[in-house]
Amino acid sequence: MQSIQSFYTQLTIPRKVIITTHQKPDGDAMGSSLGLFHFLEQLGHSVTVISPTNWATFLQWMPGCDKVVDFDYSREKALKIIKEAEVLFCLDFNVLHRTKNMEEVLTNLNCIKVLVDHHEQPQVQAFDYGISDPKKSSTCEMVFDFITDSGHDDKINTDIAQCLYAGIMTDTGSFRFPAASSHVHTAVARLKQTGFNHTQVHENIYDNFLENRLRFTGHVLLNRMEVFYEYNTAIISIPKNDLLRFHMKTGDTEGLVNYLLTIQGIKLAALVIDRDEERKWSFRSKGTFDANTFARTHFEGGGHFNAAGGRSSDTLENTVKNFKQVIKEYEVQLQQI
Repeated sequence: MQSIQSFYTQLTIPRKVIITTHQKPDGDAMGSSLGLFHFLEQLGHSVTVISPTNWATFLQWMPGCDKVVDFDYSREKALKIIKEAEVLFCLDFNVLHRTKNMEEVLTNLNCIKVLVDHHEQPQVQAFDYGISDPKKSSTCEMVFDFITDSGHDDKINTDIAQCLYAGIMTDTGSFRFPAASSHVHTAVARLKQTGFNHTQVHENIYDNFLENRLRFTGHVLLNRMEVFYEYNTAIISIPKNDLLRFHMKTGDTEGLVNYLLTIQGIKLAALVIDRDEERKWSFRSKGTFDANTFARTHFEGGGHFNAAGGRSSDTLENTVKNFKQVIKEYEVQLQQI
C-alpha cells in the first residue's frame, strides 16, 4: 500500500468514485463518508456512497445521507454502480470482511482502492493507497487532514463541516477521550469557521430517540447488568427478546456500553447483544487495559486500545459464561490503579 500522499496528484482527475464503510455505520463512518463525498464532488468526480447495510435513523439529518445506497436493500443498483467504479475509498474499517456481504465484491473489484482508517492491523495488501493511524481520534479527523494536506482547505463548506464534526464528536465521546488531541480541537475550530450550528448537530445525534429507547435503556440497566468489583468489570447482556419487546432498531444500542464506565472503579465494560446470526460484543476500557488485544484474543474482534468490538457464534448464555471465565485471567491487570 502506497502512502496517501502519493494519491493526492490524482484528485484533480475526474473519475467515477465509490465510498464505502463498515456495516451498520456509526457517526464517524457516515460522517467521514459524506464529508469526503461533498469534497470529491466539488473536484468534479462522480461520487456514490454505498453502505453495506442500513444505518441509524439519527444519522439521517446529515447532508447527502438521502443519496446513500444501502447495499443489502438495493443490491442490484449497488452492484451496477460498483461495476463502473474507477476509484474505491474504504473508510473507518481495517479489513474488508467488515463490509459484510460486500466483501467478495470489493475484493474482486478491479479499480484503485484507497484506505483511510484509524483501526489497528489493517489489511494493507488489499489497497493501492492509504493511511492507517490508530493514534487519530476518528476517520473524520483523517478526512479533514486528507482535504487540508492535499491543498484543498478552501473546499471545506458547511456540509463537510457538519459531517466531519459529527464523527469527531461521537468518536471522542464529545471530546473527553484521550484521542481528543490539540489537533482535534484545531480541526474543529477550522470547521466552526464555516458557521454551522454545532449545538444542532449534537441534538440531532443525542436528542433524537423515541420513548421506547429510553425505557429499553432503563430495563437493561436494571435487569441485564452485572458488576464484578473483584475484577473492576461490568457487563450488560441483552437477549433478542428484549430487542423485540422494545422495538429496537439499528443504532438504538449505540453508546449503551459507556454507561458501565460511569461506575466508580470500573476499568472494563462489556456489552453483548443477541443478534440473529451471531452475538455482537462491544468493549470499553479505562487506563492501561488493552481492550483491542482482549477482543482479538478471545472474541474474534479488535479495534482500538480502549474501544473494541467482537463476535461469537455461540449462544448468548455460553458466550457470557466464557467472558466471566476469561476476565479471571486478567485479575491483576484489572485491579491495577
